[in-house]
Amino acid sequence: MKKTKQVGFPAVPTKAFTHPTGTAIVVGASLAGLMTSLALARAGLRVTLLERGSAMPRSGAVLQVDSGDVDQSATARALRQLASGGLRSAEAWSSIEKRLRAEVRATPSIEVRYDTPIQTVDQDQDAAWVVTATGEMLHGDMVIGADGYRSTVRQHVAPHKPDATFAGYMIWVAVLDELDLPAQYRPSLKAPAIAMPNGIGDFLLGTIIAGPDGSRALGERRLGWAWYDNTRNDLLLRQGCVVGNVVQHSLTGPNIPAQTLKELSAQAAARWPQPWLAATQHCIQMRALTGLPIAEYVPDRLVNGRLALVGDAGHVLTPITASGFNASLQDAATLAECVATGVGDTAIPDALRTYEARRLYLVQRLVQGGQSFSRSFGR
Repeated sequence: MKKTKQVGFPAVPTKAFTHPTGTAIVVGASLAGLMTSLALARAGLRVTLLERGSAMPRSGAVLQVDSGDVDQSATARALRQLASGGLRSAEAWSSIEKRLRAEVRATPSIEVRYDTPIQTVDQDQDAAWVVTATGEMLHGDMVIGADGYRSTVRQHVAPHKPDATFAGYMIWVAVLDELDLPAQYRPSLKAPAIAMPNGIGDFLLGTIIAGPDGSRALGERRLGWAWYDNTRNDLLLRQGCVVGNVVQHSLTGPNIPAQTLKELSAQAAARWPQPWLAATQHCIQMRALTGLPIAEYVPDRLVNGRLALVGDAGHVLTPITASGFNASLQDAATLAECVATGVGDTAIPDALRTYEARRLYLVQRLVQGGQSFSRSFGR
């Protein structure tokens, strides 16, 4: 069995960053929060990473991780090498999370606290802090919001514009083992790694990816699929996934109405070729799929004093851009570069303003680029 070599996070050269040791609180331990914590630790800061959810591994869609040609810094290149396992390919969200979590655990200057939701974020001229749901106050030189499209930190960075808005459609996503398919439908080693069959007013993105251990041998791979669906906004409203124009939560397998599953199965039978028909039918039958209402957020700021945003907390892109992971990685690397010069006096607010100046226009353009698709596809 061929396995992918484990890729660690390279140590930073001593001369790369020279500054007094500082502290950062990162809110949210999804991919953006994990990468930001690693980047800040690599720059010499002590990081407290807070996550409202449990330490249980999470599932997700398939992400594109092979945009290495845009990495201009050693930190960005190191993050991508770690996240991708050294491969220039699409990767399962869960595989990326597993690698990043392992590196975070191996980094002494990062403390991770799960089951720690925050209630309040605030700051003064000397420090920033959060108050947890249990009333504990944690101080740092800065607070970084990596807490996703429903960010609590964003409410304090941009109180005039706190919410991401519903884009008008959803995506059904799933990842399954190749062995879950009947033998006759398992793709050959020569099959295209990416497929995009069109339906009737919708479409599907299918990807063949490595197995959990990195193997791409026949029978050991996985298939990921994303079904773009603009016909079920009423379902999202009924299930409370969208309230008004704000996305509240996803629709997980156990909560998908039986009638919806029946409809999806019939539609898949009429629309998708093999192996994607067998893949979607298996996941529908097993309720092993998630419905993601798509949100968008064009920021007009990423920073407020000692508070800053990265990833989906700062900018929410439609998945059709295939740029969300890359944008989060660049946020993390750029932030680390900007704060590496020091933390004394006004250094952190100045560094965060530099971070905003370097990233704001770029991420605005990324979100706006995807909005043209949403306007034509969403309803």
